[in-house]
Amino acid sequence: MKLLSSLLAGLLALFPLTNAKQCIKRSTLTPVVDFGPNTSGTKMYIYVPAKLAAKPPVIVAIHYCTGTAQAYFIGTPYANLAEQYGFVVIYPESPYPGTCWDVSSTAALTHNGGADSNSIANMVTYTLERYGGDESRVFVTGTSSGAMMTNVMAATYPEVFAAASVYSGVPAGCFYTGTVDGWNSTCANGLSVHSQEEWTDTVRRMYPGYDGPRPKMLIFHGSADTTLYPENYNETVKEWSGVFGYDAAHPVEVDPGTPEAAYTKYGIVYGPQLTGYYAIGVGHTVPVHADLDLQWFGITA
Repeated sequence: MKLLSSLLAGLLALFPLTNAKQCIKRSTLTPVVDFGPNTSGTKMYIYVPAKLAAKPPVIVAIHYCTGTAQAYFIGTPYANLAEQYGFVVIYPESPYPGTCWDVSSTAALTHNGGADSNSIANMVTYTLERYGGDESRVFVTGTSSGAMMTNVMAATYPEVFAAASVYSGVPAGCFYTGTVDGWNSTCANGLSVHSQEEWTDTVRRMYPGYDGPRPKMLIFHGSADTTLYPENYNETVKEWSGVFGYDAAHPVEVDPGTPEAAYTKYGIVYGPQLTGYYAIGVGHTVPVHADLDLQWFGITA
């Protein structure tokens, strides 16, 4: 008995419980309880496919107001596609009542500011380290409030993401109120109208001194959106056109009926890093087009 106790003590010394990695079951949406600094209390869920690619890509999929990680997991096809292509999906979950994202505070709109945006960036770092992910193939997407956060992530952590897709959002910085999880009616109603230069300055203030590459942006919006008015499409295109040095006022290619009726593709129009899809008669929100996302991310041809 004494010998058995000694052996158990030795094993525990070799594998201390405090340093044990959390067990994450494959092909199951799993909460991650300790992914790093998380001053905002943002929740992390992860989906790891049964067959993981070598150096897998990582997609961050961000839910809408009133949504949850579970709802976005069920309501979008990214997890099923992960099984096909071997990438990992991170599903963050907002810690606030109503589950909108904090895209309005100074902290959230600042690189390493310690808010939701910082927590999501730390989720990416955890995932890349845990699964040997490809740092050059990290992507972010989201719907409504999640689209707002997608724009914010692209502005505050451009070194983390290679590409983004935005479904019915507003420009990064447009929702600023100076409060955590605030609501900006002026922005939501499409009344925050600025020049490309002004929007560019807004983005650059979120990460002062950064002059490296920025994620290419895919923008979706509906013309009948009465929650985040369609003028926000134009302002978002102006923002990223300014960042990339394009001219939003002079598209050189317009493809009506692409990818389906009612949609018009303004694709490879402003430049190779910015494409837009404007959907006539579509309200809030534009349905997720994951096939276009994966093409944009370079996961599929």
